[in-house]
Amino acid sequence: MNTRPYRMSARSQSVQATGTRILDAALRLYAAHPIDEIRLESIAADADVSVPTIVRRYGGKAGVIVALVTRELTQLVDRRTAHAGDPIEAIVTDLVEHYENYGLLILKVYSEAPLVEGLAEVAAKGRSYHVEWCRQTFSKRVRGDSKTRSRRLAAAIAVCDATTWRILRQEGGLDARETGIALRELLDQIIEEP
Repeated sequence: MNTRPYRMSARSQSVQATGTRILDAALRLYAAHPIDEIRLESIAADADVSVPTIVRRYGGKAGVIVALVTRELTQLVDRRTAHAGDPIEAIVTDLVEHYENYGLLILKVYSEAPLVEGLAEVAAKGRSYHVEWCRQTFSKRVRGDSKTRSRRLAAAIAVCDATTWRILRQEGGLDARETGIALRELLDQIIEEP
């Protein structure tokens, strides 16, 4: 039995680096343009690869976008899971920081999901994850009978949603710090620290 630690070959590392460059380029373009304005040629130029390289790896623009959103969702899950047991203040701070970086992109994914084959399924997984994360994070922090707890958990899901962040930031005109305070004030009406 081989007991040496696994090390990626130079070829595997190169393939992985190429995939990362392609998805990073797609992220930059997706953040700046509507989905119908993004071309494989633009992604290829930004990633310094050829269009056939992208097509071989992802099958086309839809495959790139789905892979990009899947990657970002995986990173979100890892980050949020790591903070789920933190005090509410830390959870809200992390949530606002995340939405400052990705909130508009998350909302864009939801609005453009019907336009990209396979994206609606990934967006639905993201929504499901958000709901489950809120339930796990806050279920032990709400009090009351089962009906009251259910209502309060639903309210926590709404408070922690990207749409609530957008409303506070854009329509409400709050800065990031004030948005965090507002979210905390809303959550304080619903949950209690253990």
